[in-house]
Amino acid sequence: MSAQQRSALFIDGANLYAATKALGFDIDYRRLLKEFQARDNLIRAFYYTAMVEDQEYSSIRPLIDWLDYNGYRVVTKPAKEFTDSAGRRKIKGNMDIELAIDALELAPRIDHMVLFSGDGDFRSLVEAMQRRGVRVTVVSTIQTQPAMIADDLRRQADEFVDLVHLIPRVGRDPGERGVRSQGDGPPRGPRELPRELPREVADRPVARPNPGLETRYGIRQGDDTTEQ
Repeated sequence: MSAQQRSALFIDGANLYAATKALGFDIDYRRLLKEFQARDNLIRAFYYTAMVEDQEYSSIRPLIDWLDYNGYRVVTKPAKEFTDSAGRRKIKGNMDIELAIDALELAPRIDHMVLFSGDGDFRSLVEAMQRRGVRVTVVSTIQTQPAMIADDLRRQADEFVDLVHLIPRVGRDPGERGVRSQGDGPPRGPRELPRELPREVADRPVARPNPGLETRYGIRQGDDTTEQ
């Protein structure tokens, strides 16, 4: 792909974790970021997850902290706990709305959206992005029984990439001491949480600067230079 093609990753954390667990491998998020930086001019990588706030320790917290310091924009919200009609304790943490709003706001500034999710609820979002001239690639898998991606979402995407084909390039070596996937527990030492701040990428000039975009996405408007 052209290095001039501007792209953004949108990762549905819970959905991606379920898919990788079903396939029996862990994501190496440093390798994943480098893989897509090599393909496009990657301007953003978002990671979405809900968190249970009343837990004394959350197994996903080390991953969230690492992502936040290493090139990802992490979007979280408190998960909601409720009791169903059978009296069973349930936890709800849907991030669809947050992901959709971010994607639509960023649509004028990207050419390519990469969505890591198989959730069929995103079909309408994919269609809306395509109407805005954005090409959409969906990453999930059909190698499980049942498939992790909804058929409607797969049909709507401009391109579907099966996670199985990405394992050699973004999978984590089980023998490595690195950042673990969601639910695997904390990294094994403080050296595995390097404090590398994400690179700020300048945006194309626009007629009217939008403070909201600069605050939320770190996009500087009216400046074609790239900050480190």
